[in-house]
Amino acid sequence: MIRVGVIGAGTVGRSVIEILRENGSIISARAGDEIVVKSAVVRNLEKASDLNIVLSQDPYDIINDPEIDIVVELMGGVELPFELLKAALKNGKAVVTANKALLAYHRYELQEMAGEIPFEFEASVAGGIPIISALRDGLSANHILSIMGIMNGTCNFMLTKMMNEGIAFEAVLAEAQTLGFAEADPTFDIGGFDAAHKLLILASIAYGIDAKPEEILIEGIEGITQADIAFAKEFGYTIKLLGIAKRDGDEVELRVHAALVNKEAMIAKIDGVMNGISVVGDRVGETLYYGPGAGGNATASAVVANIIDIVRSGKRSPMLGFNHPLEEGLHLKNRDDIRSKYYLRLRVSDKPGILAKITQLFADHAISIEAVIQRPSETECAHLLFATHEASEKSIQELMAQLETLDAVLESPYMIRIV
Repeated sequence: MIRVGVIGAGTVGRSVIEILRENGSIISARAGDEIVVKSAVVRNLEKASDLNIVLSQDPYDIINDPEIDIVVELMGGVELPFELLKAALKNGKAVVTANKALLAYHRYELQEMAGEIPFEFEASVAGGIPIISALRDGLSANHILSIMGIMNGTCNFMLTKMMNEGIAFEAVLAEAQTLGFAEADPTFDIGGFDAAHKLLILASIAYGIDAKPEEILIEGIEGITQADIAFAKEFGYTIKLLGIAKRDGDEVELRVHAALVNKEAMIAKIDGVMNGISVVGDRVGETLYYGPGAGGNATASAVVANIIDIVRSGKRSPMLGFNHPLEEGLHLKNRDDIRSKYYLRLRVSDKPGILAKITQLFADHAISIEAVIQRPSETECAHLLFATHEASEKSIQELMAQLETLDAVLESPYMIRIV
């Protein structure tokens, strides 16, 4: 019998306990041994009393229990779970976690500490989609050329609503909060940070890149308006929040931001709260992974799959699927050197000569304009909407800073990259 301790019996933790109990017979058959949850750590003992297992408010009751074989960490946060999982590994216990923020900062330290002790984290990226197993195992014969994906269901739900129903950002955010897709403080989701943590985990497996969130380009969806939606539709695009990892020679670019995506692309067709990730390998070509990216049952399904895998195989090492360094010489590309096409929105005074002055600034920064539209905004004001040819991030940021100084530009320029 394998005994499991669950630290954090909230939505996902409760679902893990229920799956192991209710699907126990097929799980035992697949794992080759009986798996039971011995105890759980919760904040509110009374609220979790219906779980009918031993409960505690002290995580070290599980960490130091000699009968616990596998520690499942679902509490969230960074430094406290890091300390707890270090202690669990020191005690020789296998670990399963869904904690993307923890892994975004401490994945390499945990891999070194784990050694041959199983440490699994499938549920940390894209919920029920087995993208980590695909990268670490199924595509292990490939050099990974790129990863591009919708990794946050909250943003995808909101952008889908904005594109399909013409709902303003503030209204669709309120709806997402009412439905439970967005937190009361939605910054972590709509600011792109959740997707960035997931991208960093995938990039480590694919490239061996040890980057922290502060080192990569991260932008959210807060500034998108119906003017941007209208431009996207007119030119055959949809708007998605994407996490992108791309190899370019000995550099790897990592970025999370809203993007205009050709509406015929497969990734553009993934709507609502669903996630989808495209991975291109040098041998297999493009593969696409689609499914629920969040929710108690979907995330718990990945957690339980990790538990079964540990019981079945006895060990899985190293944690990230390679002995570091994975590829000699690969390093993180400077964000200023990233190249893309861009869409810019300007709200300007509707006066003669303004467009000519602005287009001259584009030329001064060696940025070629592919398309421009002028739309009335209000009395004596207009929206200028530009699409550019490929340019560097440094050039576009310098252009935007200069545009903002013009008296005729009435608010900060807004930019979306075009994929």
